[in-house]
Amino acid sequence: MNRPRVLDLFSCAGGAGWGYYLAGFDVDGCDIADRPRYPFPYHRGDALEYLAYLIFTGEIERYALVHASPPCQAGCALTVGTNASQGWGGAHTDLVAPTRTLLDRSGLPYVIEQPNGKAKIRKDVSLCGEMFGLGVLRHRNFELGDWATVTPAHPRHRGYVRGWRHGAYRDGPYVAAYGEGGGKATVPEMQQAMEITWTDVPEELTEAIPPAYTRWIGTAFLTSRQEVLV
Repeated sequence: MNRPRVLDLFSCAGGAGWGYYLAGFDVDGCDIADRPRYPFPYHRGDALEYLAYLIFTGEIERYALVHASPPCQAGCALTVGTNASQGWGGAHTDLVAPTRTLLDRSGLPYVIEQPNGKAKIRKDVSLCGEMFGLGVLRHRNFELGDWATVTPAHPRHRGYVRGWRHGAYRDGPYVAAYGEGGGKATVPEMQQAMEITWTDVPEELTEAIPPAYTRWIGTAFLTSRQEVLV
């Protein structure tokens, strides 16, 4: 039996892709940067140009689902706070809206992923590492296009994220998988906390989402398709 195929746009190191693979998908990625550690076939190039090409040629029809994690530094909570404190303007590019436009044009079900912040997406599903017993919190929001599922309950956090904050050090069951210093996670700690073993590049780890998130989303999508068929 053929496995359904997902297109993983803005794929980075493959955290999202690996989760879909565990859910039962074959995965193709696309990222503008060289990603030699990406664990699946991928196209190196501009994700929106590639998506437009696949739509124009009809090749998009080989996919059952499209996942996109477009950069939106203008809406990221961390960047917004930094920009405001430094008096900077919104110089970052927001690719969420043009990504959605193309995804709607594709006619396929899709997922748009963004961190907490001001990115203009529907928060149809919000996931947190505590939902999966992970060593990071890493809250992420997901807009679902042309399909739906029920979001899981958000359990109470078991404590603090380890590190310095506002001049005070706190220990806790979670590590900070971003930045450097101040008690933030080492590369091995990030790998263990997010269950990502195929890359040890700090920049890739700090941008990655834990595969547990998209494993849950991919499973929910396949379940929703089966329910429609029944």
